[in-house]
Amino acid sequence: MILVGLTGGIATGKSTVAGMFKRCGAVVIDADRLAREAVQPGKPAWREIVKAFGKTILNPDRTVNRPALGTTVFGHPAKLRRLEHMIHPRVAREQRRLTQQAAKKDPRAVVIYDVPLLFEAGIDARVDTIIVVTADRETQIARLKKRNRLSRAEALRRIKSQMPLADKRRRADYTLSGTCPFPQLKKQVRLLYQSLRALA
Repeated sequence: MILVGLTGGIATGKSTVAGMFKRCGAVVIDADRLAREAVQPGKPAWREIVKAFGKTILNPDRTVNRPALGTTVFGHPAKLRRLEHMIHPRVAREQRRLTQQAAKKDPRAVVIYDVPLLFEAGIDARVDTIIVVTADRETQIARLKKRNRLSRAEALRRIKSQMPLADKRRRADYTLSGTCPFPQLKKQVRLLYQSLRALA
């Protein structure tokens, strides 16, 4: 079994690449999905978040309003760290459980852990190999404006709150361009999956 950390910058195309790996036969664990599950109403992390940031970050149905919470923490390193301490340990436990489950099912499984803050959260030490998905800044901004309906200034703030892509690229074992044509990217992912499968 091989555990692969898949990361990149915000809006570089990580989810697209993760989907391609899944179609090749990889087991994909999505850190964002695990984080959303960890903060469901009534769960311990949800209670901690409400206590720390107030009820203004909740939707009418008591679920966490992610954009509102994002606005509260982005650009405020201390608040962001506080939020991460509430969520990351719980996500890590669930990721370990799912990885063990995948290994039991297939000892040669390629497990892709799709995690935006791989380096920032120190998760790079827990994976066997790292793939970084890159994109130029203008593409990131355009995607964030379209996808998240952010202004250019807000998009830039989100991008700058993460580790620079150049630093992530330097620490990667493999890099994929999230802006190359879809068929080309698909082919690159398929070849990379075959290489990872051989290592598993």
